[in-house]
Amino acid sequence: MATVPGSSNKAKIAKRVIEVMDYFDDDHREATVMDIVRRYNRPQSSTSELLSSLVELGLLYKDPYSRSYSLSPRAALLGSNGQTGSIRDGSLVRLMDRLAAQTGLSVALYGMVGLNTQILSWRNGTRGSTAKTRSLFGGMQEPLLDSAIGWLMLSTIAQPRCDGVVRRLIAEANDERKAPFHEVAGKLQLCRETGAGVGPAGYDSGAEVVSVLLPGQLGDHPMAIGLVFAADSQLYAEALITCIREAINHCLLGVESQSTVVEALQSAA
Repeated sequence: MATVPGSSNKAKIAKRVIEVMDYFDDDHREATVMDIVRRYNRPQSSTSELLSSLVELGLLYKDPYSRSYSLSPRAALLGSNGQTGSIRDGSLVRLMDRLAAQTGLSVALYGMVGLNTQILSWRNGTRGSTAKTRSLFGGMQEPLLDSAIGWLMLSTIAQPRCDGVVRRLIAEANDERKAPFHEVAGKLQLCRETGAGVGPAGYDSGAEVVSVLLPGQLGDHPMAIGLVFAADSQLYAEALITCIREAINHCLLGVESQSTVVEALQSAA
């Protein structure tokens, strides 16, 4: 079938709109044209035109003095109107805020898109933040095989389909990322048994992650919450898992914790 003229252009525009939305977070409440250009390596002229269009649509505000842009309430509410549960009522945001305040570590909400993991939302930490964690941001994707988050997501796929997916990912991986099937299968089994993923944070960051699946998610669309930190931080994974689960109980399930593990998050060194 012949390609519809201009269809690839429209896809590029759609992608760049999402990139702009993804740029804004706790550390980036405002953005200039050049901020967007530098992060995503986009042309300055078309980026300026795109931001102006988003202002006209009511998705961005523009400060006439600083010439910087910020998200409007419409941008925040647009997607939530069609959601239910923890996304609509804001409890996922409260969960991320709680973990960031308790641990000082970077916090990420992860999802699965096809055979990739994706950072759905990102909070930079105040403790032990390094260039490795600062290189991560919302919207990033990579193959499921490349991180502990990916292993956790893969562990939610029912057998025997999971084995087929793993073999496909191994076949498609670059030589330096290939791993024996039995090695990957062992990692997935550990994730199934614990409901948690511990290991490399992926995205070529060199950072580490401790992550836990969120309850009540659709089988084909799992989500997980993770704490991300430099590999040399020497934190106790078990204490971080407990901290995440207590926060999930409090923010998503309405269960009050009987203990606190914040003191246990000190360096293992």
